[in-house]
Amino acid sequence: MFYRQSGIRHTRYEQDRRLWRLPFDRGLVGLIVAAAVAAPFLLSDLYVGTYLLPWLLWTTAALGLNLLMGTAGQVHLGYAAVMAIGAYSSLHATRAGVPFEFAILIGGLSAAAIGTLFGAAALRVKGLYLAVSTLAMQYIVDYTIVHVPAISGGSQATLQAPPVRLLGVALQGDAAYYWFVLAMCALVTLLMLNVRRTSYGRALAAVREKDYAAEIIGVSTFRYKLSVFWVSSFIGGVAGTLFAFCYYKAVTPEQFHLELSIQMLATVIVGGLGSVLGCYFGAALILLAPVVLNNLIAGATT
Repeated sequence: MFYRQSGIRHTRYEQDRRLWRLPFDRGLVGLIVAAAVAAPFLLSDLYVGTYLLPWLLWTTAALGLNLLMGTAGQVHLGYAAVMAIGAYSSLHATRAGVPFEFAILIGGLSAAAIGTLFGAAALRVKGLYLAVSTLAMQYIVDYTIVHVPAISGGSQATLQAPPVRLLGVALQGDAAYYWFVLAMCALVTLLMLNVRRTSYGRALAAVREKDYAAEIIGVSTFRYKLSVFWVSSFIGGVAGTLFAFCYYKAVTPEQFHLELSIQMLATVIVGGLGSVLGCYFGAALILLAPVVLNNLIAGATT
């Protein structure tokens, strides 16, 4: 965080390996969680639906991309395409009568399958060449969505998302959608925080630093590169589903263009590669800072 421990000595490995090792950390996390849950009672629906909800959605997507770029060191310039695959897959699944609980998994699995297929290029190339290959994914997915009416309904079509129902109960109001997205964002955040403490996270760090050196010490770059593309794409597909059902309430081809991929890339870089907390700050800067600045300028000129 923004402080350093002083006078605290851990005497057991269990204490040192805790997710939040200091009592102050645990208290601060509890306070933040309480404030986040109580936000709809403290703020108006306008602020919850216009600022907090998209901020959590962006953070969820940024966490998935940060796992790929920050933890594993693999560049991705087509993350919006991954989100689009998840959004359209889950939308068509719900229209076919699949419950939303399974549709969101279908969106994530579809994005993971196609994202891993394109991510296989990471087994042969790296750096700028990998960035170009993932950029090609963005253009291929955009072209397919626009030119296949069975997917999007046409280049100018808008597909309305059915209301979200969890365990048969419909979510109504911005507060309900906000709490649901908050729970999903918290789940992804806990996943990211725990990945770094596992052997899987350490193997990804080895691949990030020197993939051929990792191969020498027994870390399979083939396995870990493909797996991190799978996990990152799955999170991106889930984030795309949340965008479609909880925020836009519809899906159009314009929602997931290259511009969104660049913004997601900027979010991860500005927040700090490998930083979980940085994803929250980066999303706030890229998404909310322009709105705040516009309001301040408009207020100063009136």
